[in-house]
Formats: sequence, structure tokens, C-alpha cells
Amino acid sequence: MRSVLGRIDEADPEVNAYCTINERALADARAADTALAEGAAIGPLHGVPFSVKDLIPTAGLRTTLGSTAYQDWIPDQDDVSVERMRAAGALLLGKTNTRELGYGVVTDNALFGPTRNPRRPDRTAGGSSGGSAAAVAGGMGSLSLGNDGGGSLRVPAALCGVFTLKPTFGAVPLYPSCRLPTRAGLGSWETLESIGPITRTVEDAALVLETIAGFDQRDRHSIPTVMRGLRAGLDEGVSGLRIAWSPRLGQADVDPAVLELTTRAVDALARARLGCEVVDIDPPVGDLRELRRVFAATVARDSDLVGLRELAERHEVSEDLQELVRRDWTAETFTWAATRRQVLYDAVRSFMVDWDLLITPTTATTAFPIGLRWPEHSLGRDWSPFAFPFNLTGQPAASVPVGTTDDGLPVGLQIVGRRLADATVLRVAHLLEQTLATVRI
Repeated sequence: MRSVLGRIDEADPEVNAYCTINERALADARAADTALAEGAAIGPLHGVPFSVKDLIPTAGLRTTLGSTAYQDWIPDQDDVSVERMRAAGALLLGKTNTRELGYGVVTDNALFGPTRNPRRPDRTAGGSSGGSAAAVAGGMGSLSLGNDGGGSLRVPAALCGVFTLKPTFGAVPLYPSCRLPTRAGLGSWETLESIGPITRTVEDAALVLETIAGFDQRDRHSIPTVMRGLRAGLDEGVSGLRIAWSPRLGQADVDPAVLELTTRAVDALARARLGCEVVDIDPPVGDLRELRRVFAATVARDSDLVGLRELAERHEVSEDLQELVRRDWTAETFTWAATRRQVLYDAVRSFMVDWDLLITPTTATTAFPIGLRWPEHSLGRDWSPFAFPFNLTGQPAASVPVGTTDDGLPVGLQIVGRRLADATVLRVAHLLEQTLATVRI
């Protein structure tokens, strides 16, 4: 614990991954050492430090949601995921920086400022779980919990060069996450969001997922699934798997450096002769620009728009929140979006009958300069077309680091599975991790 806290003291003044440090961290570590010495029963994560994105409630530790409106909020209960991590013996280090209320794919807010990329501090860490990704990438803890409603785990993991998995929707309960503290029972992202781990290795992520997944009746979207034996299954191999490789989802513009590194990684997997079939084929996701409108309307429909508008009237809020609450959303728009979402789900489900996995780049470009909401080059707002469709479908999706560009910027590869096939996603991610460790790409 002392070494991790020392690393935070050394690196975080520049990176700004953490917004709150748990003052009891050292005392908790000493108590864990005592329990171990006395032969007490211990959990699988006994004494392991972990951090938590500042959107996820932590009992007794400030949770600001990245908003001046909640800068002094101290929750009275843990989110289910945090509760389960603590029960397994993990030690809470602190809270990591986020975009305000999670609306946006960079990490910057009026309370704490921007989180920088540890690989290149002049570049963004992505978001909205950028603090968690930067903490793990910067050696300021090996495990962090974040959440993902439209890419918020996968995007920063890709830009910072670490691993993550957005689990199948409903596999990890959300309670009381997604709810505004001042608006009991109302919240945001509730049909899109999953809580998941950001880690340095696939095995660590599997351990965390084994710990936090499982049914909880307090979350009405929670599904009765148990994810045990994930680590044991990592080495089962990939023989017989059919893998679809779609470098553009049929239509997305992709930075040539990203395309080169992701293609090399997929080629390395295909050349490994492990019994899996890798084929270039695009899934039937439809027009990505229309799909982005479907996603935006779904976010709005999921949101407590009344509460958010009241928040925007009383406080200065981010540009992303301003855009959300100023739109004239209608019932017709929400109905259209729900219909289009179902069409997407049905099309992708049918596609995945023939394919065990779909692989794409995680993002269309690398980390762009700090202070921007999107890159200034031609991709603009379309720089992240690969992540959000699979929040709409609820499928598990991982991001695996596959190398760095000539200017030192990490690139991630997204692996998407069938619903509840998280173990298969992890297995292939683990294989890629091992393959790329021995193959120079």
C-alpha cells in the first residue's frame, strides 16, 4: 500500500488520475496484514489495493460525480460492486476522476480539471473512466472499477494502453449507481451502463469479474448469472471459434496507424494456427451516423431530464450536459430510437449466430491533445464509432492493448462476444495478450 501511495504522490500531480484519496488506506492495509498474520479467513483479493471511478458510490468516501453540485456528497452505502470487492478483501485506495455525470468521452470537469494520459501527458486519457485508466496505466494501482454506458471503459483503456472488459449488460448489478443523489430512484444510463474492471492483465480482470458479477434483486436489470471459473478457463484455447474481423464496421474512417496495428494483431492471431477461423466480414449495424442519433436519444430517454435541467439551472455544467438538456426531446423521437435499437439488436444477434466473436478497433484514432472534446482532424466527433453500438445491444466487449504508434500512443483492439459469453471474450483477449507479448507488431 505504501508503494502505491508513494507512486500516486510521485506521478499524479501531472496525470491527475485521482480526485480523492482514502485517508484510511494505510490503516486498512495494516488491519489486513494483522488478519493474515492471525490466520483469519481471507478473500481472493485480500490486501489488494483498488480504486473506484468517482461516479460509483463509496460509503463514507466523497463521491462527486465530477460535478460541483455534488462536490461534498458522502454516500452512506457502497455500490454493489464496491461492496463485493471489499468483501473479497480488496482495499479502497481512492476515487478516480471522471467527466461530469459520465456524459462525454474525455475526462475533464470544473472540480478537478483534466486527466492526462500517462503515456503522453500532452494527450487526453479519454473518458469518462479516464481517471481509472490513467491510474492503472501510470502504475498508481493495478485494479480500478469504472463504468461504461457508451465506451467509457473501453475508450480510455485503449488510449492509455491497458485492458478492460465491459461485461454483459446486467451481469454486474448497478445499485445505487446511475441515480442522482438528490433525485431518489431517478438516474441515467440505466439500460446502457455496465460496471467493469480496468487492469493491466486479462487475468486480473477475470478475477475482478468473478468477484463483482452475480444477481442482486435491488437492480431491476440484474440477471441471474454467476461468473465463476473465468481465470481457470483462460487457457482453454480457441479451437473451433469463428471470429469476424471488421476494421471499419463497414463504413467508419480509421486513422491509418490504428488500422495498421489492429490489422497486425488480428493477423498474428490468425497465423498462430490455434484452430480458430478469422474472416473479414462486417456486421449489419446499419448507418453509424443514424445509430449515433439512436444512441443519443436512448441516453436522453434513460436520463432524469427534469433533474438534469434543474441541475443545469443551478450550476455551471459541462458542454455535453448542456447539449443534452437543451435538446427538445419528444416521445416520437424516443419511440423511433427504441424501434431502431431493437432492429440493431435483432440484426447483430442473427449475425452472431454464425460468429462467436466480432473484433474491431476500439477507437478510430489515438489520444488527441488535452483540452479538446474530440480531435481537430477530419474524424472530429466520429472518432469513437466502435464502442457505443454494443452498449445498445448489451453485449460483452473488451479492449486489448495491441501496441503503440511511432509517436508513442497506444492502440486498442475491441473484442465483442455474444451476450453472457464474457468467458469467451476473456479467453481470446488472454490469447492475444500472450501472442502479442511474443510477436513484435
